[in-house]
This record gives sequence, C-alpha cells and structure tokens, in this order.
Amino acid sequence: MPKDSNSMKAAIETVGGYESSQKHAKYYYMEIGDVATALKTDLVKGLDSEDARQRLRRIGPNELKEQQGPGILQMFLRQFMEPLVLVLIVAAIVSSVLGELAEGLVIMAIVLLNAILGVTQESKAEKALLALKKLAAPNARVRRDGNTLTIPASRLVPGDLVLIEEGDQIPADIRVVDSVALKVDESALTGESVPVEKHREAIPRSVDGDIPLGDRFNILHMATVCVHGRGKGIAFATGMNTEVGHIAGLIGASEDKRTPLQESLEILGKWLGAAALGLCGIMFITGLFRGINTLEMFLTSVSLAVAAIPEGLPAIVTVVLAIGVQQMAGHKAIIRRLPAVETLGSATAICSDKTGTLTQNEMTVVKAYVNGSLLQVTGRGYSPKGEFVTDETASPIRRDKVVDAPIKSISVCKIPRLDELSVLG
Repeated sequence: MPKDSNSMKAAIETVGGYESSQKHAKYYYMEIGDVATALKTDLVKGLDSEDARQRLRRIGPNELKEQQGPGILQMFLRQFMEPLVLVLIVAAIVSSVLGELAEGLVIMAIVLLNAILGVTQESKAEKALLALKKLAAPNARVRRDGNTLTIPASRLVPGDLVLIEEGDQIPADIRVVDSVALKVDESALTGESVPVEKHREAIPRSVDGDIPLGDRFNILHMATVCVHGRGKGIAFATGMNTEVGHIAGLIGASEDKRTPLQESLEILGKWLGAAALGLCGIMFITGLFRGINTLEMFLTSVSLAVAAIPEGLPAIVTVVLAIGVQQMAGHKAIIRRLPAVETLGSATAICSDKTGTLTQNEMTVVKAYVNGSLLQVTGRGYSPKGEFVTDETASPIRRDKVVDAPIKSISVCKIPRLDELSVLG
C-alpha cells in the first residue's frame, strides 16, 4: 500500500473522474510503485486499450478548455455599446424625426462602417489564432497493451505510460519512471530558461506540505519541452487538471480591462451627451423666457445639440486603429481587438523574464563564412526551403560548389547520447 494513503485515495478519485480540478494527489512525494498502483497501470505494458477508452470517455479529452468566443452577431452588437456611438445613434434618430433624414442616414452609415471595420478585424484575428493552435497540436508516444503507439495528445488519459525523447513537447503532467540524462525546458511555465534535469526518485516530504513547480524534479509538466536525453513516465493529470490548465482557468476567469483609449472615448461620449442635453435645456428655457413658440424652440434646441456631436470621430478613430493593425500584421503581430493597438503603441519599453519566455528557443543559421566569403542563408525556422546568397552578387549560388563540404563536416559532428556511448564503447 502507498505510504501516503490520502494521496492514494486522491489518485484513484482522479482516475474515476470524481475529483474536482486542480486537486490531484502529490505524486512527487510517492514512490513509483505506489503511483502505478494508484493510477492502475502497468509499468511495462501500460494501459489496456479498452481501459484507456473508458477513461477517455469518463475524464474527457486532454485539451485546455477555452471560453467560447463571441459570434459574429455578438461582435457586431458589441460595437454599439460605446457611449460615443450610442450618442451618435440618438443623434441620428433625432435628426430623422426632425425631418433631416439625409443627415440621419449619414450618421447611421458612419456608425455601421465603424462596426463593420471592428468586426472584420476581430474575426480575422480569431481565425489566425485558431490556425496557430492547430499547428501546435502535438502527438504522444505511449505504451498500451505492451505496444508502443503514437496517438494524438488529446487522447492521452491519466495512467498512460508515456515515452519522452529529445525534442518532444510534454503532452500532460507526468511522474517520471525512468530517465537517461533527461532535461526539460520549463521556461514557458516557470520563466526559468536553464533546462531542468529530471529523475525518478521520490522527493522527501516538505514541512510546508507542498513544493514550488520549479523544484519538482520528478515531474514533467504539460507544455514544456524535452531538450536532452530520454525518459518514461506515467501521466497523472490531463487537460484542465494540469498546472498549465490551472493557469488557463485563471486567465479565462479574468475580466477584460478597457484600454486608455476606450476609457478616454467613454469619458468624451458622456461629456458630449451631458453637454448636448445642457445646451438643449439652456436654449429651450431662454427661448421660453423671450416668448418664442414652445415647439419651435424645442426643435431649435435639439438641432443645436445634434450639431455639437462630432459624427466622424468614431469612424476616424476606427480607421486609424485599423491602419495600425495592418502595420503590426506586417511585423508578424496578431492584434485581436482594435483598441489594443493604441495600448501597444503607448509602450516605450517591454521587460521580459529571461530568454525562452518570449522567444521560440530555436537556433537556425542565417550567415556562414566559407572559403573567405560571407554567405547569407535565407529561409525561416527549420523549413528546408532557402538559398545561399553572397553579399557581392546578391543572387542565389549553387550550393554544391561552395557549401557542400562544410555541411557534410557539420552533419558528422553529431554528439552521441549517453546511452549511445555505451554501445560505441
């Protein structure tokens, strides 16, 4: 039986799907045999396929749940919730009632154009973000029925025996069972750019009853990356029950904050509305004291109030923000909401926590010095597409004439892993 009976009970409830999010057992304190018993898995064969299917139906897919985004209609109606836009709508209605139908239609056309521009930008950003998420969907190598399988990470369940190699993205929260020089980049979760070495030993129980994420040396966390070695472990938390899922839940529960521009426009809209009503009141009362006809004075006061409202301001602001979004898109930056451009443009300095938090943690060759010449290497990322260009000619050169020898030299300079050294020796 496990030394920690409470952890054992919590682990069994996790597999059964009865436990609430974020309250899984502290597996880093438990011995490997106890973890396998708690999660009802075999350390050699892994889970039975039928058992895995039942767990998947009971617990759900290994995915981070996101708040349902607004539909096109919701995004369209949201554009009319700004105070300044509401003032314009009232002005258009009043103008139409007073017989100024052309002016009312012009104001409404401006309001509709403003809404269409906002909806167009938001929908484009949502589609771009969705495409990025699809590209990031990883697979996982697991042992089931004694066989090694590659499955979509979304089908991973607690109790699966997961195999990890260099370059793999960790698909769930995993308790390490075996490791060979296993190091993981946890910068996406902890901000620490230095790879962390992982091992199988249980961690001595802390006086406080818990330890920080960065000190859990026998746990692999979802969304981190194996940068060296290889290992094997038992998945104990998937989807929203992972540490990353906990963060996603906090982000999803946070309220949207208004940007400085939105706050300024809201204040302006309220001020213009109050000023328009004030002018109406002053003109109306003044006209009555002078003996002017009540209906005539009312129409004059309302006309003055409508004229005081700048109908073109919302459209001008939206167009300027849309231009800013297009410029940011040219720099490979996706802006979901138009007002965010103004906030980003107000930033004079961006402070980030260490390398690996914002960067991709990838290195590619962009220049090469070969036979006395400096070559530019085109292409992006790890794509095999690209050319070698010299500074002198600025045109592609034949690779086989210049760089084949250096490439062959680099390719044979592979550093063997520790497990390969024993074979070579």
